[in-house]
Amino acid sequence: MKKSIKDLGDIKGKRALVRVDINVPLDENKNVTDDTRIQAIVPTVNYLKERGAKIILMAHLGRPKGERKPEFSLEPVAKYMAKVFGEEIVFIPSVEEAPEYVAKLQDGQIALLENIRYYKAEEAKDDDMTFAEELAKLGDFYVNDAFGAAHRNHTSTAKVAKLVKPAVSGLLMEKEIRCLSQALDNPTRPFTAVVGGAKVSSKIGVLENLIDKVDNLIIGGGMAYTFVKANGGKIGNSICEDDQLDVAKAIEKKAADKGVKLVMATDVLVTDDFSGNGTNKFVKIDEIPDGFEGVDAGPESRKAFAEVLKNSKTILMNGPVGAFENPKFAEGTKAVLEAIVEATKNGATSVIGGGDSVSAAKKFCKAEDFTHVSTGGGASLEFIEGKVLPGVAALDDK
Repeated sequence: MKKSIKDLGDIKGKRALVRVDINVPLDENKNVTDDTRIQAIVPTVNYLKERGAKIILMAHLGRPKGERKPEFSLEPVAKYMAKVFGEEIVFIPSVEEAPEYVAKLQDGQIALLENIRYYKAEEAKDDDMTFAEELAKLGDFYVNDAFGAAHRNHTSTAKVAKLVKPAVSGLLMEKEIRCLSQALDNPTRPFTAVVGGAKVSSKIGVLENLIDKVDNLIIGGGMAYTFVKANGGKIGNSICEDDQLDVAKAIEKKAADKGVKLVMATDVLVTDDFSGNGTNKFVKIDEIPDGFEGVDAGPESRKAFAEVLKNSKTILMNGPVGAFENPKFAEGTKAVLEAIVEATKNGATSVIGGGDSVSAAKKFCKAEDFTHVSTGGGASLEFIEGKVLPGVAALDDK
């Protein structure tokens, strides 16, 4: 286990250097259109504030690739955060000017540093610690609350933690690690994982790792057609990775050897027009006619998925089971999420991880309907794969 801010002693008057993930979407007028990530860091910031620490937040916005591009400035985000926290957020325009701003901070005051990715050294793959040393001068202790960036081996997520001690997790990071670890390492059984998404290749690590842990594995979304083709089925124009057919067979064999129940769609909604305006019909998954592609789980499959989910005590979802962005192809993913919500109401632990699953969960349900909705897309994917996340590894052990 990693130390968290709860393990710190008296921090009154001390400078907290905090890495957060507030990479929020902005419209053309620089207004924040979804503040989920800002709301997620409120508990950590308030915890530090109530204990009288001086708070210096570091974050990125978009991908400016080491250049100062005004469209990626965090200044509008600082203005928005002022409304959330009900006080002015001191905006620090550059790392070079940061020491003078930090010197003037009062106990409990919050400052936000300009986009850390304006500096090439933030994402540099080398061992040069010069930039880390610059940042380290700004804090007496380090907090990482940016689970969404924890899989990045960057200066602000990993290198600084080696120089500023103690280096601990924030409350969001702590919850992410706890919920994902609990689901993966100590699940109440039966444990069911739903793995969807378009490609087998991007989920091989996830599937491999989960087969060692779960009782049931539901495979949905575009990657299902690679499994169908591997077994000689007709998939029409559906998405398929021909170079992954052997991998699909190997995953099936591993599941059988481990006694894991592999649950695949049996029927699917197919279309001859991905916009949804052509002919849409239900067919057996291994009998998709030429000119048609599978876009969603069919009614039989939805029922089968729901049955397994409702009888589960731990559920992890990583990836949707259809092209849910189009309302015409969303019913399968919706049915899966509704079954997870029902299971959660009946005492199951449910964790939603990965960008698309989280978008779908927010679209069709409320975050509080699940035990935990992860804030990190790539980070939760790598965590579920069993990879070490640099931003977590760099923190102090309990």
